[in-house]
Order: sequence, then structure tokens, then C-alpha cells
Amino acid sequence: MAKAYTHLAEWFEYLNDDCDYPKWSQYFIEGLKELGAGKRGLELGCGSGAFCRSLQEAGFEMSGADSSPEMLAKAEHLAREAGLKISFFQADAAFLRAPQKYDFILAPNDVFNYLPPEKLATSFKHAQKALEKGGIFWFDMSSSYKLCEKVADTISADDREEVTYLSFNRRGGNRIVMDVTLFVKREDGAFDRLDETHTQYIHEEGHVAAALSEAGFEVLRLEGHLGEQKEGSDRINFLCRKK
Repeated sequence: MAKAYTHLAEWFEYLNDDCDYPKWSQYFIEGLKELGAGKRGLELGCGSGAFCRSLQEAGFEMSGADSSPEMLAKAEHLAREAGLKISFFQADAAFLRAPQKYDFILAPNDVFNYLPPEKLATSFKHAQKALEKGGIFWFDMSSSYKLCEKVADTISADDREEVTYLSFNRRGGNRIVMDVTLFVKREDGAFDRLDETHTQYIHEEGHVAAALSEAGFEVLRLEGHLGEQKEGSDRINFLCRKK
């Protein structure tokens, strides 16, 4: 099977139109301003750049980085289409090599779930080096509750006119393997089948906090998705500051 987001990149935002990107983006915009995060930001694991575009429109000076060339191509296309000048570059969250330092790094929507627990501390150290002193590091993770209780050993499906999405999810130890199939409609009415595999890791809050401390971050607060209570939330937000 192809790597994660090889085929899904083209359809990612379309298929996630129920996640309310405007509301989610406003949560970050208000939170960054409250933290006095500064203007120059990097979205790590930017995907097709939805948050980059929203923050740029809100007055931040954004760059975006992702390991998927297909996602970056889509991000660049959508930014140009919106008339926004955003710099995108290829980078792996595990070994970030940034061209400059930033006032904040934002990594939403499960970026670090794609890294195994033993790689977290090293990846956080790379992020720390890419930040100005006192810079904000804000990321979320799919909670163990979500991955274990809602995703593991299930099938996800989304059937639309132009594309059908299927994900067969199975748990193996501390990871969830998702075999994703897309059926994409061609101009002649037939469908192409496209397959790729995603692997997300289950991270425990204490281990993540210890890795952040080792990397030189102070955890300012933890909260659930969009600021809700973290207990029972599908996502845990880690709001941190470089020491």
C-alpha cells in the first residue's frame, strides 16, 4: 500500500468538512493571542494548510511544513487560490530542520500520533531548537480514550458523489493501523481504487509530559478539544513554552 496521505491529500479537507475548521482555527487564534505568542509561526504537519491559511488571514506570518509532498502540493495550491503568500517546506516532525526560528509552532490534528513513544523526546528537542526563547509549542494528540474506545477495531466510511472513503482500523499493541481505501470517480463515471496505510500510536499523558520536560519545555496547561475538559475528550491539547 502507499504511504499515508499519498492519495488522501487531494480529498482531506473535503472529507473533513464536518470538523468545523473556522471554529477550530479561531480557538488557536484566540489562544495564541492570549499567550502573547508573537506573529511568526510554523504549522508543523500542516497537511493541506487549512490552519496556515486561517492564521495568515488573521494577521500571523505563517509557514507550513509537512512530510508528504502530496499534502504540500495541495497546500501551496489552496494558498495561491486564496491569494495568500505562505512558505511551505518538506520536513518530518521527528527530525525538524527549520530554515529560521519561530515565535510559535502549532501542530494540530494528531501530528505526533504518527510517531512512536520512543521518538517523542527527540522530536520535541528539534521543535525546541526551532523556537525563539520563550516561544510557544502547541500541539494536540488523539487521546488514548478515542483511539482505544472509538477507533480500534472499527470501520469508518464516508460515501459521497465524487469519492468514497473506507478505513479498516485494527489495534496492535500501542498502535492503531488504518488501511484506507478511496474510490475516486473519473470523468467517464468509472471509479479508481486507491489504497494507503496510516499508523497512529497511543500516547499516555504522563509519558508525553516527561518527554516535553526532557526537551526543555514548560507545560502551561492541558485541555481537551477546543478547550473542553480533557477527561473523555477525543483530543488532548498540550500548551507549552520553551524555557
